[in-house]
Amino acid sequence: MRIVSICPSNTEVVAYLEQTELLVGVDNFSDFPKEVNELPKLGPDLSIDIEQVASLNPDLVLASLSVPGMEKNIEGLEKHGLPYIILNPNSIKEIAEDIKKVGEAIQNKDLGIEKAKQFLKEIESFRIKSLEFKTRPSLYWEWWPKPIFTPGQANWLTEISELAGGYNIFATEEEASVQTDWEEVRRRNPDHICMVWVGVKEEKMNPELVKRRPGWGEMSAIQQGNIHVLEESLYCRPSPRLLKGLEKLHSLLERYK
Repeated sequence: MRIVSICPSNTEVVAYLEQTELLVGVDNFSDFPKEVNELPKLGPDLSIDIEQVASLNPDLVLASLSVPGMEKNIEGLEKHGLPYIILNPNSIKEIAEDIKKVGEAIQNKDLGIEKAKQFLKEIESFRIKSLEFKTRPSLYWEWWPKPIFTPGQANWLTEISELAGGYNIFATEEEASVQTDWEEVRRRNPDHICMVWVGVKEEKMNPELVKRRPGWGEMSAIQQGNIHVLEESLYCRPSPRLLKGLEKLHSLLERYK
């Protein structure tokens, strides 16, 4: 099969299935595994060059609706009569379902089922480890600094927080993405600040700027030196690579056991 992926998390699902050799093109932000960097790049995930996609004669396009504005890509695929499926998971369970969905779509249903079980088994191992924590620290995830966007209850990072032994301070909000402000974060007073600015490399994120926000110097996280600049690629993409991010976060919080 000839597969095109137009979202990084979709590309990573294909990699988890060990079927990267089927990929013939990816979006500009797909950067894992490293071999996909040799493939034709089809544009940013919000403005895919559908003409170029069509020129690759794909048997299947792995599309997404994870970011507002991606609807335009779907319209383009429809217009060109290209075969596609849409992946748009918000939870760990939905990621597992998408692993099965892609396996079936690439005519390897058994592989999809096997890999989904493997993914959930690894998740369960962290769930068991999380029971060892004597106290659960509170985590604030910062997707974007101004205006502030942070994950809410419906997002996978709330689950990742719990699996790692902590909890998301914005799990009280039902939606997947919450717009809030600096004062509300200060009021909730997290034990840890996790900087994962979407689309921004770690070296471009400056914790010193966070410390200077009005009133934030009083927060537990800052007083205890618990500001973490984390790879957004391990936390902001709903793919099996969340396992690697989960392992890293668990290590950061192990002292609470």
